[in-house]
Amino acid sequence: MSFSKSQDLIRLARLAATQRSGISLNEIREEFGISHRTAQRMTEALETLFHNVEVRVGPDRRRRWRVDDPIMEKLQLRQETAVEALEIASRTARSDGRVRHAAALDGLRGGLLARLTPKDALRTEADVEAVLLGMGSVARPGPRVNLVPTVVDAVIEALRGPFRLRIRYGTKDAPERVVEPHGFLLGHRSYLVARQPERGDEMRNFRMDRILSAESLDESFSITSGFSLEDYTAKSFGVFQNPKQYDEVIWRFAPHAAARAAEFSFHPKQVVETQEDGSLLVRFHAAGWLEMAWHLYSWGNEVEVVAPEGLRSFIKDHRRADFDSLP
Repeated sequence: MSFSKSQDLIRLARLAATQRSGISLNEIREEFGISHRTAQRMTEALETLFHNVEVRVGPDRRRRWRVDDPIMEKLQLRQETAVEALEIASRTARSDGRVRHAAALDGLRGGLLARLTPKDALRTEADVEAVLLGMGSVARPGPRVNLVPTVVDAVIEALRGPFRLRIRYGTKDAPERVVEPHGFLLGHRSYLVARQPERGDEMRNFRMDRILSAESLDESFSITSGFSLEDYTAKSFGVFQNPKQYDEVIWRFAPHAAARAAEFSFHPKQVVETQEDGSLLVRFHAAGWLEMAWHLYSWGNEVEVVAPEGLRSFIKDHRRADFDSLP
């Protein structure tokens, strides 16, 4: 057996020991990125090399493999990747103002390091720091709006309930309002998606940076029947929605820019069509002309808005040909 295959088998044994119900063939395929037959060969090797392997049939009638050995559960493989992931997530949460999430992630990271020997912990921390220093995405360059951590914390607490939320929005002398939070959209601008009962059942977007204070109330409410944050966000190009602008959007990228545009996912439900002249047509349904205009500007005159007419008119005087490169 090759060294890499031995590593994979040890990793499989640990997964089979640490997952309470064992691991299935489909989960092995996804975890290792292998074919169904290769996953079968791995389970055969697992049964051959470990005498304490149990094969169970789950409620879904699929076989699951479990290694029943408390020592195997304590087997510690190198933790650099896990510590890196937790550190990245923690830094991202802290930059978003999600202090509670950052603290929880720091606790998990510390727990992983505490289970290592002092020497291995120091080496792991040094390796992780080297990787993070080389990852520009961790620094999240570019402008962003600062959020108030206490406001973010209150919003997250209200979403957990769900509980109604009392907020002061806009200006310091604005009257307080009570809303029913349904989601939290993170982006270059972050929004609270909430219903304000006194103003009807329509969902409203509240800019997080304009919420001056927030308090989670001890008042539960029912989430709107059928509401899906994924479906709600799919109606917009960015994070803000204007229902009056919702329509089919069609962009044509010039042949020179088609290959580059094809690398982008402009919308989760987009349809892409290559034209005979080499140009690229992108279609999707969404609202939010302003955020579309911000992005379209970066393409200079390499993109044309075919529809809707309102967006076409909105950007017609802002296309330019002197940008040195594409996005």
